Amino acid sequence: MRICELQQLLQLETAALGETEQEFTDCYIGDMLSVVMSRAKEGDVWLTVQTNVNIVAVAALVGIACVIVVEGMEPDADTVQKAIAQGVTIFKSPETAFSLASKIQKTL
Repeated sequence: MRICELQQLLQLETAALGETEQEFTDCYIGDMLSVVMSRAKEGDVWLTVQTNVNIVAVAALVGIACVIVVEGMEPDADTVQKAIAQGVTIFKSPETAFSLASKIQKTL
C-alpha cells in the first residue's frame, strides 16, 4: 500500500509532506531515537510521540517511509520546516500507536 492510501485509510492529518506515492513495507513503534536508528528498517512507517527535529534526521537516515506522530502530539515548527526541506513526510493522529499499528498490520 502507498503512503497516500494509508493517509486516507487512517484519516491522518499532514504536518509535512514528502513523497507519498512510495509503498511502505512494515510498521515500527519507538520513541528512543537511538533504538529506532538501529532497529527500524527502510520503508517502515514509524509511530512515535516524539516531536522534535531529531525525528527528521532519524527518518532520513533510516529511510523511513513516513512518520506518524501519535496521541495528538504536535511537531514543532522547526521539525516541520526541516521535514519539508528533507522531503520527510510527517502525519499526525489523535490515536495511540497500538491502535494505528493494529490497523496498519491489517494492510500488510
